[in-house]
Amino acid sequence: MAKSPLVSVILPARNCGPYLKEAVDSVLTQTFENFEILVIDDGSDDGSIETLGRDDHRLKVIVNPGCGLVDALNAGCKAASGQYLARMDGDDICHPSRLELQVDFLHNNPRIGVTATQVEVIGDGGPAEGYRLYEAWINSVLTPADIRREIYIESPLPHPTVMMRAEVFQKLGGYRDMGWPEDYDLWLRANEAGVSMGKVGRKLLKWRDSDSRLSKKDERYSRKNFMRVKAHFLARAMAKKTRPIIWGAGKTGGLLARLLNHEGAEISGFIDINRRKIGRVKAGKPVFGPDKARQIDDALILVAVASRGARDTIRDFLNDCGKVEGIDYYCVV
Repeated sequence: MAKSPLVSVILPARNCGPYLKEAVDSVLTQTFENFEILVIDDGSDDGSIETLGRDDHRLKVIVNPGCGLVDALNAGCKAASGQYLARMDGDDICHPSRLELQVDFLHNNPRIGVTATQVEVIGDGGPAEGYRLYEAWINSVLTPADIRREIYIESPLPHPTVMMRAEVFQKLGGYRDMGWPEDYDLWLRANEAGVSMGKVGRKLLKWRDSDSRLSKKDERYSRKNFMRVKAHFLARAMAKKTRPIIWGAGKTGGLLARLLNHEGAEISGFIDINRRKIGRVKAGKPVFGPDKARQIDDALILVAVASRGARDTIRDFLNDCGKVEGIDYYCVV
């Protein structure tokens, strides 16, 4: 009787072109060998699936009817037999020791249910400035405490670097198609459920930034839909607090207020440093100066200022006010 693999690598693929074979080969040449790789063909018609060799018994191709990424991911996870589920994309490249180091990390940290790694962003001409900043941020968020603190700022785990315990994935209910990023939705559910998440502090994936990335083409990954999923989970987190107050009376804060209201979580007002806004009304709510934060005891403060450097400045101010991040306030951009 064949022994079940310890790790199942889930790789959904639709028209990955010349990158797919390199991506699959980077998995098949891992230093860790007790795995299977499930390539879910989600309606490819560019011949890329045919470039894959079939002489390695660890490689399995699953034909999916082309119903989209979430359906393909769940089909792959359903077919997986490993205790650990590892993600991979069809245009990225694994470091040879990626699986070995992540398996060791989970073995050595039994309380962690989801792990990821740092990344090196690659692409023609190099990543854009915004993506370089995201790369620096995501590579700095490593420990379970880091991830809990930063989880509402952006998705803190690069999806194709993730390895998670299959039992944790199943308890969370798998991937959902909610019209917003399916991976971020899963990490926020994990956070809500108290699942500990941490990263291997090494760059174990070359993460391709190209114009063909689904995150650049699909409306689910738009700025508004990232804010929608944040608002959904923030509204649930705020249930035991009085009406929250948003720090930032600009466009980002206004969008968050509208989305929270849609989730049934009405805010009490805004905080801003702009003297022209203080004392005025935005979206029917008063705008206060920063000292309002010192007067708040039981309302959650949501920091929604996107300008560079503002987050750390506001954090320092709130910490000086005796506020505790993750309890009294969250940074959400």
